[in-house]
Amino acid sequence: MAPTVPSLIQRRIVVAGGFCVMAFALVGVRLVDLAVFKGQVTGVSVAAVDETPPVRADIVDRNGELLARDLPVFDLYAMPHTFWDKEEAARGLAAATGANLARLEKAFASKHNYVLVARQISPDIRDRVMHLGLPGLEFHPAVKRFYPQGIAAVQVIGATQAVSGGQGVDGLERGLNARLVAGQSAQLSLDMRIQYVLEQEAEAARKKYNAYAAGGIVMNVNTGEVLAMASLPDTQGTAPKGIDPRRNRMAQDDYELGSVFKIFAFALALEDHTTRMDELLPVGSGFKIDKFTIRDAEHMPALMKARDILAQSSNAGTAQIALRSGADRQRAFLANLGLLQPMHTELAEWVRPILPRHWGEVETATIGFGHGISVSPLAFVTAASMIVNGGRRIAPTFLKQDGDRRGEQVIKPETSAGMRDLLRYVVTDGTGKAADVLGYNVGGKTGSAEKNEKGRYVAHKLLTSFCAAFPIDNPRYLVFVMLDEPHGANAEGVMALAGHTAAPLAGDVIAHIAPMLEMPAAAVAPHAPTKSSS
Repeated sequence: MAPTVPSLIQRRIVVAGGFCVMAFALVGVRLVDLAVFKGQVTGVSVAAVDETPPVRADIVDRNGELLARDLPVFDLYAMPHTFWDKEEAARGLAAATGANLARLEKAFASKHNYVLVARQISPDIRDRVMHLGLPGLEFHPAVKRFYPQGIAAVQVIGATQAVSGGQGVDGLERGLNARLVAGQSAQLSLDMRIQYVLEQEAEAARKKYNAYAAGGIVMNVNTGEVLAMASLPDTQGTAPKGIDPRRNRMAQDDYELGSVFKIFAFALALEDHTTRMDELLPVGSGFKIDKFTIRDAEHMPALMKARDILAQSSNAGTAQIALRSGADRQRAFLANLGLLQPMHTELAEWVRPILPRHWGEVETATIGFGHGISVSPLAFVTAASMIVNGGRRIAPTFLKQDGDRRGEQVIKPETSAGMRDLLRYVVTDGTGKAADVLGYNVGGKTGSAEKNEKGRYVAHKLLTSFCAAFPIDNPRYLVFVMLDEPHGANAEGVMALAGHTAAPLAGDVIAHIAPMLEMPAAAVAPHAPTKSSS
């Protein structure tokens, strides 16, 4: 049989099929080129077109404000042997990426075939580099942690390692690392509006009083939520010698806090009925114990009522009240408030309190007015919150909570009510007058502690603080502020004491944050005397 001659239509089908095969072959070659050779035919690598998704979850504040997020970036590498003009390439890449020009020129002039130009460049910078039209460039996908609020709450939020997808190195980034790496976002208790106020007011006071450092905490006394926490200075350029601006001194440093600690001596006296608040005690000539005489920073009358001992912050009087409780009872009481153990939270940082090796009469007396024991400000604030919140236990937290989180009773409700009256009396009739804010019924306590250097107290080096709760009749928030060594023209002599330095700072913070916390001011006169518990 004679061979069949293909028709015109069949020939066209064969030709069309050939073209299809060639087209698919070209597509296949291009795919291999992109996957294996990274598209170097065009001269600019497209290896990084596929962006690496974020691997670490977001951190937001209690109102949903973004605090930390992973974003796609690129590590840029170059193959200098592909450049027509290495010096021109170095200049262009340095200008586009911010890389050091001298380093690039040296690296491109060497025999290295592969040079790192810049790490973690943003997509915008990548686009600027692409417009240079240089051959031999590679963009390796990566991620970088961005903090939209800048250095606000920097010691609390923390940071991650600089490498792509790095682990948390400090703060909540480290404390919540497992959660964030697993892709579970974290909504913090922090309110960045409150944080900004605390930072700005504390920094203004630090400068006004030429203080070595400053800090503060704002806590919800019914939930334990930390709404703000600041340790200043927080930038390297403004930190004096010996201050690490990354260190969270409110959580990881111990301090002998001085007279704010008297809150606990008086709470114990009310709890155990060892002292009536209208009882007269000898104060003016000091109080002798063992071979020591406890004296006050300012002149006191010969006899003082117990409530005035707290209001005027008499060490001699408080020592006598503390001794009525005794060493064992004092120690058990402070332990029940969590002051004798490390304070653990979601933060990576914590510290052990410094306690006396021998807890005898002298130690009981001095601990009563805040010397001889060192605790973190966070531990103190938590314990003080329990004193005013009805006497119920709370745990400090940096995660947003729902509803009342108060637990078991640690002191009787009537003890807590009596302390609220006393703390209001300190503000209306005592050393805390400068902390009062019209309409918010602030209650609180001043603290002026001589700093202990190598076992000796230095009279002219003070740590001043103020602990304020408001509104004191039914407290919702506690504000603690601290100034380390206030001195200079605005803080000389007695003017360096807490009543003149820390108390006005606390008042300024409250005046600004109370409206933000939706707390309308009551129509009351400032400094109205309040009857104290007896």
